[in-house]
Amino acid sequence: MSTRSLSTSTPSKTLLITFDAFDTLFYPKPPVPEQYATVAHEYGLPRDTVTPKKIAEAFKVVYKAHSVRWPNYGRADVLRGKYGGPKQWWEEVMHESFTRVLASDGKTQSFEFPPGMANTLLNRFSGDEGYALFDDVHPFFSRMRGLRESSTRRFDRILLGIISNSDDRVPSVLKALGLRVGDLRADQDRSSMQLPGFEHRDESQFDNSESSPKAYNDLDFVITSYEAGEGKPNKMIFDVAKRQARLLPSSQGQTQTSVTANETGDWVCVHVGDEYKKDYCAATDAGWESYLIAREVAMNLPPDPRPSALCLT
Repeated sequence: MSTRSLSTSTPSKTLLITFDAFDTLFYPKPPVPEQYATVAHEYGLPRDTVTPKKIAEAFKVVYKAHSVRWPNYGRADVLRGKYGGPKQWWEEVMHESFTRVLASDGKTQSFEFPPGMANTLLNRFSGDEGYALFDDVHPFFSRMRGLRESSTRRFDRILLGIISNSDDRVPSVLKALGLRVGDLRADQDRSSMQLPGFEHRDESQFDNSESSPKAYNDLDFVITSYEAGEGKPNKMIFDVAKRQARLLPSSQGQTQTSVTANETGDWVCVHVGDEYKKDYCAATDAGWESYLIAREVAMNLPPDPRPSALCLT
């Protein structure tokens, strides 16, 4: 993230940096189709039919169709009590994907998950079994901890968070991969707190009145599209991130007080992600500074020709 300097014409008290999660901080290892196939074989599905290639082809079609039918994990219908949220969404995507794969042999007419298979897949992608951090992530956050603790830093306060088009498993993945993650979410103090999801929490998990000193988290908050109500490139999710960041303590080890909207005008807000339109352009359009980070080499993908930072450090 050192390809250019953060620009600000006047001194600022707060630097807010947010990151995309999937394919920016962590990535599926091995690739998702391979993991689906491995689990399927463990549950007795035929190896000659259920292959990573067939799963990849089926998943692409099903995922796209389901995203159109139930956008943002069916959130709008969840609020109306007509849908079960991300768990149901992913179970349907997985079921339809395997149904398509098995139908390719011309023999299988229907498919039901073997007992436990759906939960095995869901749990696999809720932690470190299905994902790995990019090599530069831990060094970057170690460096940020040192900077936040320094008395000579440029900003009075540095806040770090996640803005992700995803469901609420992101915090558990990041924690399982060794990062310290704060409890603040997009729906804190909002009626949508009751949304069904993977993460079990209640309003008492985030307390903005506690005055005892705490160690810095690597990430102070996590904003997902499911909890925020909109995903990138919509400006709303960036506004939600800044709104929620105002609930964080004004300084480490002091009484926590919320910051009014008028007091964030001089904040420097920066977003880092791997997608040109949904991260780089979306953040710029929201009035933030932005960095596009190249992850193609690590994931064995063709390089993006657009300018980008090679790594976080």
